Amino acid sequence: MNIARLVPWIDPTVGQWSAEARWLRWLTFLWLGGGLLVLFSASYAVAVVEHGYGLHYVLVQLLWVVIGLVIFNRIVHMSLDRLLQGSGIVLLVLVGLVALTLIPSLGVTVNGATRWLPLGPFMIQPSELIKPCLVLQGARLFGRWPQLTWSTRLTWLGVFAAILGLVLLQPNLSTAAVCGLTLWLIALAAGIPYGYLLLTAGGGLLTAGVSISLKAYQRQRITSFLNPWADPGDQGYQLVQSLLAIGSGGFWGQGFGLSQQKLYSLPIQYTDFIFAVFAEEFGFVGCLVLLALLGIYASVALLVALRLKQPLHRLVAVGAMVVLVGQALLNMGVATGVLPTTGLPFPLLSYGGSSMVASLVTAALLVRAAREINLEAPVPLERKSKANARKRLSLRVLDGGNLLP
Repeated sequence: MNIARLVPWIDPTVGQWSAEARWLRWLTFLWLGGGLLVLFSASYAVAVVEHGYGLHYVLVQLLWVVIGLVIFNRIVHMSLDRLLQGSGIVLLVLVGLVALTLIPSLGVTVNGATRWLPLGPFMIQPSELIKPCLVLQGARLFGRWPQLTWSTRLTWLGVFAAILGLVLLQPNLSTAAVCGLTLWLIALAAGIPYGYLLLTAGGGLLTAGVSISLKAYQRQRITSFLNPWADPGDQGYQLVQSLLAIGSGGFWGQGFGLSQQKLYSLPIQYTDFIFAVFAEEFGFVGCLVLLALLGIYASVALLVALRLKQPLHRLVAVGAMVVLVGQALLNMGVATGVLPTTGLPFPLLSYGGSSMVASLVTAALLVRAAREINLEAPVPLERKSKANARKRLSLRVLDGGNLLP
């Protein structure tokens, strides 16, 4: 076994990859490294109070990073077609795990939501792990839509609907929304008729409305999002503290590690509101740099989608980009009060093992899709002719100068 193959930044095959694959690989590592630094700053003080050791959350996160990077390196060296073929089985297994969270004796409830399953000393969140599998299976379904029978189409659409329904029952409206939006955008990129897309969008909005009407805390989040200052001590507390942290950053920021809101007031500062800590410490300029990183990442991913010839590969690139960049923008929207407050992690920044592994797997799918550019490129006729000439010359030498028949 080659140990070097387990270390993703030591890879002798990278020189053979497309330029887009190399860019995405290093942008992912840059995003990941910056995220660990931000997590260190955001979690140190609370880790001292809760665990007596400031590096607790960072070390746990590093464990999941190692696991995620091993899987990352494995995926970027696997055939994307093979990954697509096996995605259905893995997706169904994860659906079963999501269903297990709803069993009272198995699911772990945190802050009123039952989203986790115990795994020894850790907890896993199946609804996070399911995202890269949804990208693969969504690409597989919508990319082959014209060739499939209606029974196959309806079967997998039913599976997708069941996934979203189970996630809503946890309850986890934000993750259900991200999963549904990802599938919808993959279908849009695949050229599914607009009538079907409009019908699906209407059904999704209706389902979200019913969920909000039935869940009191979701209604409270909507009303507090519209006017958080009406109840700054209770329903609007999280958003108010987040806005205060972002505003305190000013133009240049308070400096790395110098956030004040994370020490006293800002809740869940190392998960859902980690962007508020980042904004306070690095200011408006730092936020622009982060947005630029996301913009470059999305632009390269879209360039990959445009250059790919195989429809399924193109849809994998689109879906992976939506999950990573789209979820990051949604998290920023929540922290800045543009969107209602939800428990949505920032990919590769927020603390959480399931989110970290799912994000690295999704990034690996995007890099793998980018690698397909070179594999799909046709061999130029001139190069092909030269290769045939060399082959004929070698055969002549082997036959003592006479050309073999």
